Amino acid sequence: MAYEKIQLETEGGVAVITLSDPASLNAASPEVARELTHAFSVVAAGQVEARAVVLTGEGRGFCSGANLSAGATAGRPMDPDGKPDAGAALESVYNPLVTLLRDFPLPIVTAVNGPAAGIGCSLALLGDIVVAGESAYFLQAFRRIGLVPDGGSTWLLPRLVGKARAMEMMLLGDKIPAAKALDWGLVNRCVPDAELMPTALELARTLAEGPASLGAIRRLVWDSLEADWIGQLHAERQAQRAAGKTEDFIEGVSAFLQKRPAAFKGR
Repeated sequence: MAYEKIQLETEGGVAVITLSDPASLNAASPEVARELTHAFSVVAAGQVEARAVVLTGEGRGFCSGANLSAGATAGRPMDPDGKPDAGAALESVYNPLVTLLRDFPLPIVTAVNGPAAGIGCSLALLGDIVVAGESAYFLQAFRRIGLVPDGGSTWLLPRLVGKARAMEMMLLGDKIPAAKALDWGLVNRCVPDAELMPTALELARTLAEGPASLGAIRRLVWDSLEADWIGQLHAERQAQRAAGKTEDFIEGVSAFLQKRPAAFKGR
């Protein structure tokens, strides 16, 4: 697939996926969402050699949310009442994308520059490690246009910051600057803008050099957000069985006994 609105590059075992429509602050049109879905899918399928992913935006913004221009919103399906179905694209395009990121087999680092608004906020916070530049901010902008939060944000935000702060973000629609986002636990790092990509790439390379079990760890943690205690213990048991059969487990134990750094291969 030839990409027009994103870029996909690889470097040292890290796939870097960049939203690349800086004129719109990387607005997430359905075309952009489809390209992102394709890019993440080929990485997940092993068609691109990578063991970790960085997701970022080109220019002054990570993602300004859905594209609300007249051309981008034309042609929406109509409900029987004669009014447009504003949620149709969620079912066909955006929900499959955010579900793909949640269930992705490799660690994801998001490098958030400038605004992460609307669906862009969800994309940013779906990273396993979220790095924000000092100029970044997170915005649940839906109330400003009379819509409801989507992209999984009503599921994700209460689990990240609790009900009170999630309600504040969604009902008031205020910008949450990067420093506050760090204080709230929305992000893992807040760094000077010039250090954003170097920091994100360094973290991703560390993940890419890790064992195959990192993918199982991220899946266990994501699943734990809606699992019961017994179910989670069972999931850990099954994941441990699989991890114990990897080459990386043998290498990790050997390296520990030999008092040397492990050289994991991701398998």
